[in-house]
This record gives sequence, C-alpha cells and structure tokens, in this order.
Amino acid sequence: MKITITAIATTVALGVGLGGAAQAQDDAIVIGVQVPTTGSEATYGQDMYNAAELAAEEINADGGLLGRQIELINGDSACDPQQSVNAAGNLVSRDVLGIVGGYCSGATMPTLKTYGDEGLPFVITASNSTQLIPANPGNAFMINSTGADQSKKAAEFFESQGIERLAVIDQGDSYSQDLADLTVERWEAMGHEVVTRETVNKGEQDFSAVVSNVRSSGAEAVFWTAYYADGGLMIRQLRQGGFRGMIAVGDGSNSPQLFEIAGGAAEGVFAFSNPTAEFLPAAADFIDDYEAEYGQSPGPYAPLNYDGLKLLAWAMETAGTTDSAAVIDVLESTDGQSWLTGPIRFTDENTLARSNFIILEGEDGAWTFFEN
Repeated sequence: MKITITAIATTVALGVGLGGAAQAQDDAIVIGVQVPTTGSEATYGQDMYNAAELAAEEINADGGLLGRQIELINGDSACDPQQSVNAAGNLVSRDVLGIVGGYCSGATMPTLKTYGDEGLPFVITASNSTQLIPANPGNAFMINSTGADQSKKAAEFFESQGIERLAVIDQGDSYSQDLADLTVERWEAMGHEVVTRETVNKGEQDFSAVVSNVRSSGAEAVFWTAYYADGGLMIRQLRQGGFRGMIAVGDGSNSPQLFEIAGGAAEGVFAFSNPTAEFLPAAADFIDDYEAEYGQSPGPYAPLNYDGLKLLAWAMETAGTTDSAAVIDVLESTDGQSWLTGPIRFTDENTLARSNFIILEGEDGAWTFFEN
C-alpha cells in the first residue's frame, strides 16, 4: 500500500473534523515527516519522505505498529524557518504521535520548541548543527552526527593532504555557519591558518568577489560548508576564476545534483558525507525496494530517514504504547543495536554517540567512496 499525502491528509482532516480527539486504539498511528518538499532543497526532502513512506509500508505489511497501521503526514518545511514553524504547528494540530525528519538546521531549530511544548518524540535525521543541542528540550534525538564530528573529519582530512592555508565559505545559516565556525576553531587549534573566511547570501549568483579573495589569499584548499544548489555554482566559478587548489564541501552538498550544476568543475571535489545508501553494505535490499517503488535511486539522506521512522516505531513497540513520555524514555536508552546506517546509541545530549561521516570524491560526474 503506497501511502499518499493526499490520502493521509483526507484521513487526518476527517479526524480533526470529529473534534481532534486523541486517536482511538484501533485508529492509525499518525506520524509527521518534517522535510522540505518545496524550495531549493526539495529533492533531498522528497527522498527523505519516500524513505519514511517505504519504512511505514514495510511495518504495515508486517502487521503494523502495536497492531495499528502507520499513516504519515508531510510537514513541508521548505528549508525555511517560518514555514517550518507553520508546518510543525499544523502537524501538532493533527494529533501526530511523533515526528521524523529535520533537514536544514535553521528550519529545524524553531520546531524544537513546538514539539518540545507538546512533549512529542522527534527523531532528527539530517540536521546536524551543534546549535540544536542546547535548544533541545529533551524530546529530540539526532541520528546524524553533529557538525562537531564533521569539522573534526574535515580538519583531519585537510591536514592529511598537506594543506596549511585554508579558505572557508558559508552562507550564514545555522548549519553552514556552525560547521564553518567549528572547522575554523579546530583548524587554527591544530596550528594551521585560515587565510580567508567568506559568507555569501543564499541564492546569490555572482561569486566573483569571493573567487578573487580566495585567489589573492593564497589558499591551498576551499571548504564550502553550505548546500549544493549554490555550492555547485560556487565550485564552477572558482574553477572558471582560476583556482586550482583542493575544493571540499560539507554534507549539505553531497547531492548528485551538485554535478549537474557544477559540471566538470566538480571532478576531484571532496565531500564529507553521512553514509549514503550506495556505500552501506546493509542497504542492498533497501536500494532495490526504493528503486522499485519510486523509479530512482535513494538520495543522500534517505537511509537516515528510513532508520528514523523505524527507530521511532521500534521505540513505540518497545514501550508498548504511544505515550510520549514512555517512548522518549525508550529512545534515551537505545542500546546500540544496528540499523541500516549503523548502530544507534545516544549521548547525554541526545546526539549520536559516534561519528558517521565518510569522505566521497567526485569522479566521472558522480560521488565515489574515498575513505571512512
């Protein structure tokens, strides 16, 4: 049974029309999937929604969750803080019993209060800014490694490649600025030099001034910490402007679409990435099922969102109830069992208790595995 957004909306609307009462035991368990299905990051978000849908279908086919079927509601954040808050409010008004998703840290950040006030379990599957940690009321659990883990991976990689002079470029949002700040701090603490630190506006088309600054700085490598849509353009203009040093990007740019935007300039570019399906030994069946259902390969965050839905369902099943406090207690005690993307155990801050970042390299118009 393919769960369509329209069908779910109709079901939930009927529930609201009956007075918004809590779901009866024989009703479906409604879970919100907060991802950007419109806007510049819509490709990522649709992949994530598809993966959650696939996980829900598998659970339903196996008899359901606590004997009930799972239904999903799409909360389109559009990678925009205000729309994300509106989407979160809409999900809460529809009596969701938990939420998975969270892409674009700046859009995820304000929803922490909304879901925290309701005490709803929230499995954050992609957003990884360390700014989310102190804002977490305690009900949210991050299954992607944090920006601190990524900055460590990046700095150690640059050092291993003999880089001394680094340029760092972000877009001033919660995700990219956090990653840039952490990398600069770590890189300088390691005794190396950040020769230029640039911040550009999202949607900007002309990066000529930045390219000029990078070239004149003597940077040996550029680290772009923001998203792929603008990252592809930045990479192309850096190469067109004559920069011949190393270029690396953060996980927000690990999309295959980066190659469509950057073209040949993306050859040899490195990416610090969460584990994507094609490089996960346990993901063969997931890839086959995903491709059979949606006619395309799963995107970079599809495995994490698949795991997020399965983890939340496991917590409800283990708790024997959908009661939020009980489910959160189970999530807090997640014991390290292995999921599609690897073992999950949480720190006292509800972050993943390990780094899951790998390094990819652009080759022949696609990402290839470089090293763990």
